[in-house]
Amino acid sequence: MACSASDLAPLLSATVNSTDAATYLCSQFTGISNQLSDTNFAVNNTYLLFSAYLVFAMQLGFAMLCAGSVRAKNTMNIMLTNVLDAAAGGISYYLFGYAFAFGSGAHRNGFIGRHFFGLNDFPTAEQDYSFFLYQWAFAIAAAGITSGSIAERTQFVAYLIYSSFLTGFVYPVVSHWFWAADGWGNPAKTKNPLLFGSGAIDFAGSGVVHMVGGIAGLWGALIEGPRIGRFDHNGRSVALRGHSASLVVLGTFMLWFGWYGFNPGSFLTILKSYGGDKAYYGQWSAVGRTAVTTTLAGSTAALTTLFGKRLLSGHWNVIDVCNGLLGGFAAITAGCSVVEPWAAIICGFVAAWVLIGCNKLANKLHYDDPLEAAQLHGGCGMWGLLFTGLFAREKYVNEVYPNRPGRPYGLFMGGGGKLLAAQIIEILVIIGWVSATMGPLFYGLHKLKLLRISSEDEMAGMDMTRHGGFAYAYQDDDDASGKPSIMMKKVEHANNTTPDRKPQAIGV
Repeated sequence: MACSASDLAPLLSATVNSTDAATYLCSQFTGISNQLSDTNFAVNNTYLLFSAYLVFAMQLGFAMLCAGSVRAKNTMNIMLTNVLDAAAGGISYYLFGYAFAFGSGAHRNGFIGRHFFGLNDFPTAEQDYSFFLYQWAFAIAAAGITSGSIAERTQFVAYLIYSSFLTGFVYPVVSHWFWAADGWGNPAKTKNPLLFGSGAIDFAGSGVVHMVGGIAGLWGALIEGPRIGRFDHNGRSVALRGHSASLVVLGTFMLWFGWYGFNPGSFLTILKSYGGDKAYYGQWSAVGRTAVTTTLAGSTAALTTLFGKRLLSGHWNVIDVCNGLLGGFAAITAGCSVVEPWAAIICGFVAAWVLIGCNKLANKLHYDDPLEAAQLHGGCGMWGLLFTGLFAREKYVNEVYPNRPGRPYGLFMGGGGKLLAAQIIEILVIIGWVSATMGPLFYGLHKLKLLRISSEDEMAGMDMTRHGGFAYAYQDDDDASGKPSIMMKKVEHANNTTPDRKPQAIGV
């Protein structure tokens, strides 16, 4: 809103002090305009902060999921790595990661950012502290994915090294390519030609977050090798089941909850009108639609996994269903804002079978991933990028990325193959970049004998050998006998043919 006294004065010529009256009215309009502008910034920043809190809550989900998926003797170790994802990741992302990811300055670089190290000269008109917090929550999510792949056999010092390197350099470079204003693959870029006239649509990170974490975990697990006992002498798979299905389910629901900040929150703002004849329709509607597509993809993947695994194994397995649900979420993350709800159901259905297929392949190749992280995040994230290139709707693409009218959209929706080609390019460069950086790092740690723990420590469990004790107290410290304070005696079944033999009761 703009107003000047010279514009209003002629309209108030009948008034004795028309200029004074016009000045007063304009000051009122200016005050109202400033308040509306302040409210707009406050609403959008509050929305982004709330989304950041939701994404950060996913760390609790990762922690519970990881804890339940490993054996009890390694619970303390995996929980500590999840805590340090947030703590160490916060420092490395503050010092280096954010600058590499979003440090665009006067001399822009499509490969890597070069400004805002340590948040110097921050905030700006385009980037505020809420944006930094949101992106940090994404960075530590990528590191958490990797830690699951190499759980139960990795030295703690190796974890500290690769986690800092991943959050401080490897992940930020990829996020710069596809999310920064000057990134070469960003579909929202306004200057210089877009990739295939489209850019790669990875709205919330099926590739940037999930594939990066999954491919990094893949290399770590390949170089380390499987856990002791995971495959027998004949090469057959032996299930090393996690110790708590309850924690897995709790973690899954926490991740589901946090995904409503992960996907809808990636709009970054909510107070934006799309124009047209529907005053009630704007970016707030797109946010709601994104939450719906996220829900449908995850739900479909869960149900597909439930019945698919029932047919394959003969069991109704809650662990498999939880992983299938998360696979659906990882897949829909790329195109959640630009596809119809019915397409999200297709996304979830295929994602479930992608995960099942990747797990079958992993067993054949003797690949061991306790959390199925590489299969789930890497495989399903890859499918999510392809899915977006096939099903992105023209209307939604133009609403979310309005900088280039008439841009390509989904192949199956009549938009040609350019968007799909851009998605394939993103898949290839992420695989290449993460392999070229994390592969040598894990190999170097392996050669320096800093990667894998000894076989004796692995058999005993890292909680006892590396962290001073088990996560669960099996006996009271005050019990001098050293025996558990509560013991269960064996229950003997009554034998009707031996009258003098009585069943033993459960004793305490």
